[in-house]
Amino acid sequence: MKALMKDFSLSAVVAGFIATVISYAGPLVIIFQAAKVANLPHDVLSSWVWTISIGSGVLGILLSVRYRVPIIIAWSAPGSALLVTMLPDITLNEAVGAYIVSSVVVLLVGLSGAFDRIINRLPAAIAAGMLAGILFRFGTGLFVSVKEQPWLVLAMFGTYLLFKRALPRYAVLAVLVVGVTITIASGELRSDALVIGLATPVWIAPEFSWQVILNIAFPLVMVALTGQFVPGMAVLRNDGYETPASPLISSSALGSLLLAPFGCHGLNLAAITAAICTGRESHENPSKRYVAGVSGGVFYLVLGIFGATLVSIFSAFPAALIAALAGLALLAAIGGALSAAMAVPSDREAALITFLVTASGMSFLGLSAAFWGLIFGIAAHLLLGLRKPIPAVASPPAVGRKEQPAR
Repeated sequence: MKALMKDFSLSAVVAGFIATVISYAGPLVIIFQAAKVANLPHDVLSSWVWTISIGSGVLGILLSVRYRVPIIIAWSAPGSALLVTMLPDITLNEAVGAYIVSSVVVLLVGLSGAFDRIINRLPAAIAAGMLAGILFRFGTGLFVSVKEQPWLVLAMFGTYLLFKRALPRYAVLAVLVVGVTITIASGELRSDALVIGLATPVWIAPEFSWQVILNIAFPLVMVALTGQFVPGMAVLRNDGYETPASPLISSSALGSLLLAPFGCHGLNLAAITAAICTGRESHENPSKRYVAGVSGGVFYLVLGIFGATLVSIFSAFPAALIAALAGLALLAAIGGALSAAMAVPSDREAALITFLVTASGMSFLGLSAAFWGLIFGIAAHLLLGLRKPIPAVASPPAVGRKEQPAR
């Protein structure tokens, strides 16, 4: 605790807060969509929000303190999107059974150490290209939101530039303050949507069906490993952290396993929000950025307890504010990833292919763009790196040598 207080910084706390806000701003909406199409009771939805929030918070705090690295744990957004189409056709008990199976599989992968061997063989330029592709839509979302709320977004953008020049560590904090102030002053805050309410866990007895396990559990495993843990580790590596992947995967899977009977569909290493906490905006000293992971975990716990209040807060603020905040907070991460992707001349084209495929948002065979970005990028890396065969060159005739007459 003394070391934590000594390393405390406002910029790191703000980074953790913004990472938490962005985690809830988009992915949580997908969970509400899944709950709506499945006609889940309000108490079950509240329990679902409670489990993913408490799990993310506890794991984030413990892992950040243990490794002194800004570890951000979050729920799987692609996994939530998968459930939107699957939950209406199965029972919630069968879904919980599939959650348990997927958590066990991911836990075994983590304990085996196989993921570490894979991530260490991944070329750094390709990993950076994938990261840039994942973050790309958040950067463009900043400018797309100008159409919805031009004065709000432009004021936030101008504030960012001014503080980036004068006080770079507090640029994102200034953007948040200006955005909230303008929203309240302009009357855009929907105060009537704000309510106070606590979330409580609800036990859901698991049921196991092999059809449901095939349809939900294994897609969740693939999404977790390729769409969450691979880019999440790329974020850490990109900012110089060499934390082993196995304990992070194992801890997340164990937390998911324990919380599955209460509705948790899976906890993963975050990528997008983690980039906010691992960069220089969090703290100039990389060894003190872990405070952002701890503060993010604390905010997860608070927001998870007040589940109903959490929902109302995000419905009260305009979507353009969240989009602009996310884009500005991730500008440095996008720039750093693009720089790293283009840094190695021999891997530049493969990294560019990885970036373009990932940024396209394509989905094929139920697998995410991040997965296919890696596949296409690695294929390009291997093919372009093959040595071309050297053509045989006929030896020239010896100088001054006379031809012997045929006998």
